[in-house]
Amino acid sequence: MTVRRWLLHAMFAALCLAAGCTSTPPKHQQNICSVFADYPQWYDYAQKSEDTWGTPKQILMAFVRQESSYRENAKPPYKWFGFIPLGRQSSAKGYAQIQDPVWQEYRDERGSLFKSRGDMEDSLDFIGWYNHKTHQQLGLSKWDARELYLAYHEGRGGYQRGSHKKKPKLLQVADKVARTAQAYAAQLQECDGRFRCRRWYQVWPFCT
Repeated sequence: MTVRRWLLHAMFAALCLAAGCTSTPPKHQQNICSVFADYPQWYDYAQKSEDTWGTPKQILMAFVRQESSYRENAKPPYKWFGFIPLGRQSSAKGYAQIQDPVWQEYRDERGSLFKSRGDMEDSLDFIGWYNHKTHQQLGLSKWDARELYLAYHEGRGGYQRGSHKKKPKLLQVADKVARTAQAYAAQLQECDGRFRCRRWYQVWPFCT
């Protein structure tokens, strides 16, 4: 993130904080073409992450849909003791529900203090980065949405220990993520070129 871009983000964030505004989640989340129509810049962020780390756009966006339903300020529910709140179930937050320790690891490695879990570009870059490390350490294919999600949810150590195998509900969620990614991939066949070449100076098939 450049200094200029960070300053623009900071100014916008300050204005939004004063006004109490947040990004409205896409209305038709089951259709990635509709999602990108609502937020065309998300296409660019997903493509950038794919180009950098190798996880396809449809898998990146399927992760975000499952983790936060495209809500930038998503957080886990509270634990309760009767009527007494005991704090949230984890430190996860943002579009990709990233927990504090791994977020700090990511920021240290990527070299920016200004990244935010409530920023879609940073969240998609994080997912790509995490999956890239999973591929390196566990040998999982970057096209295998189901297994990547299980490693993402359980952590690589938990995945290696097979912790996910004892969690039938989690396995169902991972299957759902895989189905979403498959549906998104089919939908992108119809609209990918439209978003890739939407600027006036871009001409298909030379868009990048």
